[in-house]
Amino acid sequence: MAWVAVAVGGALGSLFRYGLSLLANQPGLPLGTWLANVIGSFLIGILSVWGKEKGILSPELYLLFATGVMGGFTTFSTFSLEVVSFFGDGQITRGILYVTLSVVIGLLSCAAGIWLGRQLH
Repeated sequence: MAWVAVAVGGALGSLFRYGLSLLANQPGLPLGTWLANVIGSFLIGILSVWGKEKGILSPELYLLFATGVMGGFTTFSTFSLEVVSFFGDGQITRGILYVTLSVVIGLLSCAAGIWLGRQLH
């Protein structure tokens, strides 16, 4: 059942993100992406409290919404929750290292993928 919850949620989240991009993106300004990251980070914070701290959401509903919908909507929300959790647990160095490596290695990986894609075409 967990796999189904994640799959259904992921499909819904992807559709929400696509719709938001259609509504908000402007030429040269990816406002829809920015909004998805901000909204998703806010919502996953609420879902984390409701699912993990207060037990308002069952494990299946947490998977549906936090992993599925938010994962399809934006993975930045999960990244944000992980970083805030590191800081909240007093693991400041680990949080800073995670942010730094994620951003730097992510950008370098994207650039490498662009380079390789151009070489292979």
